[in-house]
Amino acid sequence: MKLSALTASVLTVTSIILSAGIASAQTDTNRKPVAEAAINTAINSEVIGSSTTNANSLKPFNLVYLAYQGNLKAQGIPSGSTLIFENQIGTLNAKDLVKAAVNANKLPSQILQDKTYISAVDVQLTSLQRNFLR
Repeated sequence: MKLSALTASVLTVTSIILSAGIASAQTDTNRKPVAEAAINTAINSEVIGSSTTNANSLKPFNLVYLAYQGNLKAQGIPSGSTLIFENQIGTLNAKDLVKAAVNANKLPSQILQDKTYISAVDVQLTSLQRNFLR
């Protein structure tokens, strides 16, 4: 992954996390919070990492953020700071996250063989950890 792509991913994760906190204080009763709408748009519009050939795959960034939000709890993946902590101590890794997404029908099973995709998920998990610890 090029440094500029990694930098862009880090900045995106940071801005989404920060905007979620700001938006929770700005919720209008008739509208979704600003961050929720932005996150849903980002997740729904981004579809493929350059390392895969399946056009219905989530980008690694989106997969990690779905897990961070708690969308893979039914598959045993923790959310928020627990996700980051378990990755940090080694009890949860990128392959675990990809397996959970396959089990949740969010990714095709062939993606489990894509080492480039799994490596990109690991980079995103590491980026999330670095941003969280600052």
